[in-house]
Amino acid sequence: MNKSYDFTQGNITKQMVYFSLPIFLTNLLQTSYQFIDSIWVGNLLGSNALGAISIAAPVIFTVLSFIIGVNSATLTVLSQRKGASDKEGLVESLNAFVVALTILSVAFGIIGFLFTDPILKFLGTPDEIFESTKVYLRINFLGILFLFGYNFIGTVLRALGDSKTPIRFVLFAVILNTALDPLFIAYFNWGIEGAAYATIISQGSAFLYGVVYSIWKSKIPFTVPHLPDMKELKRISKLGIPAGLQMMTVSAGVTAIMGIVASFGTQVVAGFGAAQRLDRIIMLPAFTLGAAVNSMAGQNIGSGKWQRVSAISKNGIILILAVSFTISAIIFLSAESMIRLFIDDPKTIAFGENYLKTVAFFYPFLGINFVLNGVVKAAGAMVQVLILNIISFWVLRVPLTYVFSNWLGAKGIAYGIGVSFIISSVFAIGYYRYGKWRDIELFDQQKEEDSSQYESSTHRKA
Repeated sequence: MNKSYDFTQGNITKQMVYFSLPIFLTNLLQTSYQFIDSIWVGNLLGSNALGAISIAAPVIFTVLSFIIGVNSATLTVLSQRKGASDKEGLVESLNAFVVALTILSVAFGIIGFLFTDPILKFLGTPDEIFESTKVYLRINFLGILFLFGYNFIGTVLRALGDSKTPIRFVLFAVILNTALDPLFIAYFNWGIEGAAYATIISQGSAFLYGVVYSIWKSKIPFTVPHLPDMKELKRISKLGIPAGLQMMTVSAGVTAIMGIVASFGTQVVAGFGAAQRLDRIIMLPAFTLGAAVNSMAGQNIGSGKWQRVSAISKNGIILILAVSFTISAIIFLSAESMIRLFIDDPKTIAFGENYLKTVAFFYPFLGINFVLNGVVKAAGAMVQVLILNIISFWVLRVPLTYVFSNWLGAKGIAYGIGVSFIISSVFAIGYYRYGKWRDIELFDQQKEEDSSQYESSTHRKA
């Protein structure tokens, strides 16, 4: 098994860099799924097909987001268990998450498949791409369990301090997807359905690889799934439901923005979709550090080392600002050529290039959100971060995007989104500095109960 970090000691900056790099690579590879799909679909099938998967992508993520959010609670709980050296609690929490997340992923997949039509009608999907979007979306819903599975295994490994092993699973899936896309789309002439099938087959294979690896080679303390203890289920509900709603809030906001974009027609939808593939790359350092500081802060909170938690926050902010501005500059200078990777329609390229150049340098502010929210989530402040996300998307980003797009036309989409990044970072800083997230104790009640049982047992023996 690869090296697992003990974040309660050692050089914080060095640990953050070395732990983050594999997470960044994993996230980059995961992003390449839709990136690869977009390149093949855009070049082989045209702008309408590219628009279809652009609309489908945020819908899939919205349905999956609740499960991903609960998965983030896994990182918080298990990292604190690791920091507290609570091996028995680690095993019980792990089993509880396996059972709960499996049930949720299956349920969301079925619901999403059955309600595809109403979802697409609600979004105002253009008639010319409605059927192709529907087909692509439904096939992806069938494979949602696979996507959950290998991501969950990766999250568990990161909570235990191992960020390198998950690269194996994702790299395997990406290589397989890269090979299957052109085969299914062009050779078998399956069109957009081929891109969807290539994705779920690749994800399913990666999931099976992760299961086999975890059982036979890693030290993840998986057990045969069994009915979890009620205390574990309550903890999952307390953390997982608001964490899931955080992600649903974000994803629903992204979907609402896509609805605004769709009102400008197919070319703008395709250009925005292509730009989204690229600006997700700009977001990767922020997302990466958010996950890294969650693990790092979680272990130190579990062991009661609050000075190291503060140092982790400061190092994370410095690192994200430096990296984000560098990547933003690269994207700004090469925006047009990058958009051309996906499509060759001049109007689509023009919108995508303008969007990227406008929004690129706002992303460091979003990075501040990811880092600080990652730290407070490590303490268990899921409800509080949910409120911050509601403010960020539904009080700021969606309304500002609507206002700026009505004022400036399609180019106003980027300005509305960018301004919302700045304002939401102010809210994140405010809660980090003045909020009461440091007072949260996830396992205090259980410790008291265990202590009470021990004392009762001692009295009986006496």
